[in-house]
Amino acid sequence: MQHDKILILDFGSQVTQLIARRIREAHVYCEVHPCDVSSDWVREFAADGHLKGIVLSGSHASVYEVDDKAPDAVYELGIPVLGICYGMQTMAQQLGGKVEGSHTREFGYAEVRARGHTALLKDIADFTTPEGHGMLKVWMSHGDKVTELPPGFKLMASTDSCPIAGMADEARRFYAVQFHPEVTHTVQGRALLDRFVLEICGTSPDWVMRDHIAEAVEKIREQVGDEEVILGLSGGVDSSVAAALIHRAIGEQLTCVFVDHGLLRLNEGDMVMEMFAGKLHAKVVRVDAAELFLGELAGVSDPEQKRKIIGRLFVDVFKAEAAKLTSSGASTKGAKWLAQGTIYPDVIESGGAKSKKAVTIKSHHNVGGLPEQLGLKLLEPLRDLFKDEVRELGVALGLPHDMVYRHPFPGPGLGVRILGEVKKDYADLLRRADAIFIEELRSTIEPHSGKSWYDLTSQAFTVFLPVKSVGVMGDGRTYDYVVALRAVQTSDFMTADWAELPYSLLKRVSSRIINEVRGINRVTYDVSSKPPATIEWE
Repeated sequence: MQHDKILILDFGSQVTQLIARRIREAHVYCEVHPCDVSSDWVREFAADGHLKGIVLSGSHASVYEVDDKAPDAVYELGIPVLGICYGMQTMAQQLGGKVEGSHTREFGYAEVRARGHTALLKDIADFTTPEGHGMLKVWMSHGDKVTELPPGFKLMASTDSCPIAGMADEARRFYAVQFHPEVTHTVQGRALLDRFVLEICGTSPDWVMRDHIAEAVEKIREQVGDEEVILGLSGGVDSSVAAALIHRAIGEQLTCVFVDHGLLRLNEGDMVMEMFAGKLHAKVVRVDAAELFLGELAGVSDPEQKRKIIGRLFVDVFKAEAAKLTSSGASTKGAKWLAQGTIYPDVIESGGAKSKKAVTIKSHHNVGGLPEQLGLKLLEPLRDLFKDEVRELGVALGLPHDMVYRHPFPGPGLGVRILGEVKKDYADLLRRADAIFIEELRSTIEPHSGKSWYDLTSQAFTVFLPVKSVGVMGDGRTYDYVVALRAVQTSDFMTADWAELPYSLLKRVSSRIINEVRGINRVTYDVSSKPPATIEWE
């Protein structure tokens, strides 16, 4: 790719991904790599002339306790460098300054005074004091601080408890801040990162999904040649966009395998087939495995056990179908590639886990070790993209907005939204109740924003509770099942607040479910935030 780029060196912060997302939002390409890459690696990364700047991330560690530092080449390439939190401290220590433990730890909101009129902070402020000092509302998270500036640096920002909260060597275009501009709590954080990336580094904002299609198509064609590809299509955003992109590139050489495990949402299987087989004219093999999955799940109530059974069966069914497509004579030449909807956060998180710099969030998995088991080469056309970029790409490829911007849906499907044992009649009741909830969220507009409540929530769904309660319908007594509605709002899914849906909306949903779904006579609303609750119930 012939794009200007920014290199982010990750020292293990849980919010390093946010740095990359903010830079991508400025339409500048960037990559995250572990901090322990070598100087030779950095020089090679810069060899094509497109590396315009480097960002050093935060960390949970202290510079005087660990040996994590930026490769020397970072400071020798003659390009701008921005240090954030730990990144500032390692820059100070490596270039001749001093870092010490602080008596006053700063975690959370702080107000920082901008000093020195540097290019990075010029005219960026949240408010001005009566004395005329420009102030920034920021988010701090540190227990150490720089106590002595390196030679050539000047003071750029300060707080009462952190006299050196920012520093700059403008001759070399080295900048560093103790606060976190990547988090939304730092009000001018985006302006600061845009200033660094677009103006100080001088990058071209040409990383645009609409234009990326041609690049991605060319790369897929180059990789695959005239060989055939199989892809596990789940109906989720990542696999759907990967399928649409690969189909755009190689057409009939792609075969999608859609395993319907009987735990999808209402009419979801038909919608997937209509979109991909009907409108895109892609080759899709639909496998109806509902009986197999529900049979194996009978009598199982432990959520982890349910997840393992569903995951194992999916792999077994997919392998059986893939074997037919890879065997000689099943298609023109037999499939040689397995495509997966791996996206960039998966790549970053698994890289962090391998380097042991980050506290592990999750190990990367998509379809397990299938490429090795099937003897196939791996095709991952979305592995450079964040979720929001995948969605933009999907729309640019012509996928329906409702499909691309649909709320996340767990791999085990309704299997983890039915508490306890999974039964077909439970799934059928849940499907219909959930469809009513989503329909009402989509059709109810919040007047101030003009958006639907579906767009204002990050994830919304219905949970089936395997308990019965007494009710009255007409003059008769009922003894039927209970469902819970769940709707949350979040920016990162690490924490989430329950959505304060209007009472009128909840009343309408409850009334419709009880009247239209025979077998349910009580509807509850979950008002638990994450933490302590999780978003899904199982």
